[in-house]
Amino acid sequence: MSLLELQNVHTYYGNIHALKGVSITVNEGEVVTLIGSNGAGKSTTLRTISGLLRPRLGEVLFKGKRIDRMPPHDIVQLGIAQSPEGRRIFPRLTVLENLELGAYIHNSNSPEYRRDLERVFDLFPRLRERYTQKGGTLSGGEQQMLAIGRALMTRPSVILLDEPSMGLAPVLVEQIFDIVQEINAQGTTVLLVEQNAHMALAIAHRAYVLQTGMIVLENTAEAVAKDETVQKAYLGLD
Repeated sequence: MSLLELQNVHTYYGNIHALKGVSITVNEGEVVTLIGSNGAGKSTTLRTISGLLRPRLGEVLFKGKRIDRMPPHDIVQLGIAQSPEGRRIFPRLTVLENLELGAYIHNSNSPEYRRDLERVFDLFPRLRERYTQKGGTLSGGEQQMLAIGRALMTRPSVILLDEPSMGLAPVLVEQIFDIVQEINAQGTTVLLVEQNAHMALAIAHRAYVLQTGMIVLENTAEAVAKDETVQKAYLGLD
C-alpha cells in the first residue's frame, strides 16, 4: 500500500480546471518529485493534498485512508506537513517562535519537542545561531531553512516541499538539496515540487511530469532525466 496516493484528482479554481485527472503514488521512504512549467499544476497538487484545496472529483489517500474532505489541521495531525512556496514564515516572530508554531500539535514541554527542536537545529545550524532573531530579518536562504524546519516540527511522515530553491544563490541551492536528502535519510518521505528539474531529478527516486494539469510522464527519476522531451523542455539540453 502506498503511503500517499492521488487517484484521478480534478481540482478547480472557480471555473478554471487546474488538475485534470492527476494520479500519483508516493511510497514510504521515497523522494518523489513533480516537475513542470509554471502553471502546470504542481503547487495545486500539493495544496490539494494538504487540504487547502478540495478536489471536485477523485480521492486523496494517506495510509489507505481518504483525506480529501478533511480540514488542513487534521491532515497535519495525521502526519503530512507542507513547506509552502514563498516560505510564508511569520516575519515579526523570532526563529524560535516560528518553530514553536510548527510544533503546536505537540506538548512544548515534552522531551519529544526538545528532540524535534535539536533535530532542526542540527540540520540548520544557522537557525540555532539566530534563534532569537525576527524571521523577517533573515536572508532568503535562512527563511527557507526556517520554513522547512517549521514543517519538520510537526514530526511528519511526509513533507511536501514547494519550490525550496526558489530565489536562492546556487551555493544555497546545493545546500538545501543536501538537506532534503538528509531529511529523507532520517526517515521522512518527501514529495518535492521544484523548478530546478536538474537538481530535483538528481536526488529523487521517482518523478512525475505535469503539463497543463495532467501527468504526461512518470518513471524513475533517472529514466525521466534521460527522456529527450524532458531534456529539451526542463533541463536545457538540445
